[in-house]
Amino acid sequence: MLHRHLAIIAASLSLIACQPQNETAQQESQTTEPAPAVEQQAVMQPVTAEAILAADNSGWRTHGRTYSEQRHSPLSQINTESVSELGLAWSFDLNSSRGIEATPIVHQGMIYVTSTWNVVYALDARSGAFLWEFDPKVDKEQAGKGCCDAVNRGVAIWGNNVITATIDGRLISLDAKKGTVNWDVLTIDKSKPYTITGAPRIIDGKIIIGNGGAELGVRGYVSAYAADSGKLLWRFYTVPGNPADGFENETMEMAAKTWTGEYWAAGGGGTVWDSMAYDPELDLLYIGVGNGSPWNQTIRSPEGGDNLFLSSIVALKPDTGEYVWHYQSTPAETWDYTATQHMILADLEINGEMRKVIMQAPKNGFFYVVDRETGEFISANNFVPVTWATHIDQETGRPVETEAARYSGKAPAPQLPGPLGAHNWHPMSYNPDTGLVYIPAQEGPWVYTDAENYEMKLGGWNTGTDFTFAVLPSDVATFKALKAAVKGRLLAWDPVKQEAAWSFEHKGPWNGGVLSTKGGLVFQGTADAHFAAYDAASGERLWRFFTQTGVVAAPITYELDGEQYVAVASGWGGSFVLGYGGVLPTGSQNNAGRLLVFKLGAADTLPELENVQLAELSIPEMLDVGEETIAQGLKVYANNCVTCHGDQAFSSGLVPNLRFSGITTNAEAWRSVVLGGSLAKSGMPNFGKVLSEADAEAVRAYVIAEANSGRDEEFYKSLSAAED
Repeated sequence: MLHRHLAIIAASLSLIACQPQNETAQQESQTTEPAPAVEQQAVMQPVTAEAILAADNSGWRTHGRTYSEQRHSPLSQINTESVSELGLAWSFDLNSSRGIEATPIVHQGMIYVTSTWNVVYALDARSGAFLWEFDPKVDKEQAGKGCCDAVNRGVAIWGNNVITATIDGRLISLDAKKGTVNWDVLTIDKSKPYTITGAPRIIDGKIIIGNGGAELGVRGYVSAYAADSGKLLWRFYTVPGNPADGFENETMEMAAKTWTGEYWAAGGGGTVWDSMAYDPELDLLYIGVGNGSPWNQTIRSPEGGDNLFLSSIVALKPDTGEYVWHYQSTPAETWDYTATQHMILADLEINGEMRKVIMQAPKNGFFYVVDRETGEFISANNFVPVTWATHIDQETGRPVETEAARYSGKAPAPQLPGPLGAHNWHPMSYNPDTGLVYIPAQEGPWVYTDAENYEMKLGGWNTGTDFTFAVLPSDVATFKALKAAVKGRLLAWDPVKQEAAWSFEHKGPWNGGVLSTKGGLVFQGTADAHFAAYDAASGERLWRFFTQTGVVAAPITYELDGEQYVAVASGWGGSFVLGYGGVLPTGSQNNAGRLLVFKLGAADTLPELENVQLAELSIPEMLDVGEETIAQGLKVYANNCVTCHGDQAFSSGLVPNLRFSGITTNAEAWRSVVLGGSLAKSGMPNFGKVLSEADAEAVRAYVIAEANSGRDEEFYKSLSAAED
């Protein structure tokens, strides 16, 4: 019998959308008022720069707790001795069965958390009592242009207002006490495939926000908006535009010298979709810049060049957006090796000298320590196995690439890391007591190769690579061998020695963000539906709680009335889950996402898992087509559909499993959805301008062939079986 979600999907054909929802796009935003019985504090103290800098234990007022983004708390009531008494204090259903990536924000006894589709909840931080809910009614047609699930990483708070950024590119200010809208502004050109998944940062009343979309063809930028009005204050582009239009500033003119060809045709990429940090003493804002558009540099910049500021840390003046310095971790980026991963500021003693540093473990697999005053390279070493470079040259700070690193014109070959990275968006933490950085590290090979006859396609993926060779093999022996190479671990890294102190091996990749505390603990959720505490010095697991669904978000902690709480949002999803959650199952189920809050001595429980009667699913009849058509269908599917509907056309359950969808067996309905965009308003992209009718029909033939392959859910589960 197949898992219950396949039966539900088969019964509801409207769920064919890549991002399935039935509500119409861009409806009027809606706030649900608090229940009368809930008491709220009469006067809310506004959040200021001083409050964020003070970082008192009662709250968690910015994304990384402090501007330095260390995600380390001085709280110690929950410690290595007492953690065994930790229990669930309360939970709150976020009304979602997909990816939840939000870091909760806590202020004045209220906790703010976001769910799928940017719905904001305000709750009592002591009891979990509902205060208010705000649904921005996002334009789900725009969300269908996102690369990596309908996720977001939470809100920001400033003054008496909560700031949320939506997947359809809006920035919205809400009254923190009531949830009513102050203002709502659009930050993107909606004719282009921009999205926002990152959490805003706020510096001296300026909201800093970037966006995503480089896989689909955009030009990256980061912007500052006035917190009191939503007025655009400045915008810094991360890659140059068409020289014929003139350059915005001398910085862009300088960057353009590192590009060749008509690089602007596909936007160039360089989106600032996640990490930022701020040093108030130096008054420098640090942004992490993403991959190129397309990935393949031989297409993007055919005569070479470093392609600034792709895959770089860039320091800006937060008042004006003026460029100060940059460090590029992956010059001439061509593998989707973004530098948008979490950045941490710290003061470290290196060679007998105290240095103000910024630390990052980006996708490319090397851990970097850089001087945050000047951008000077200090040190780097690989924290996972890598095949694209042997080391980072100490004199130049540039990677020494292997002969096989650049795939253009070469035979396909596996490479580490792949585009999911050695470390993705999941936040790490730094404990100044142990001197260690705790990283959600992972390994996942990928096969890069050139795309044949590449053409820029608005509305489609524009990587310039052929994903066909990265599809997992169907024969069992090779599948198992590659699966064994996919790993995940909690890694304690010494940034001064540039070596591992310890690691805890998980069942697989895509585990949650990290919190460290003065209590000698490291907290992390995992893909296999657990939340655990580890000894910060040794890595020993000291406590664990079954969360029912996978945890990818990062935990926080706060103290109220003398009690320490630890909070984490659960909800299995994101790019790995969409692409590989079906064929590489972790044991996590797609159940209701929740906010889980723990404290010592508590003993609340989660509702029992729903027991749904399974239905038998019929396997569609094979289409009367040749092997060439099915092979073409695989190629088209791999380069357009796999990122949502799963490798080998086997869905994780977050979106429909096309193998068992009634629409797949109906040629007319299939064309209506795939080429006609009949479900575009629900988030399923319209491929009418990307695929031909023959391509669409070939995909249908391939999906039906996969349904007849005999590889069902039980097959994948048997290959992924592991002891708890």
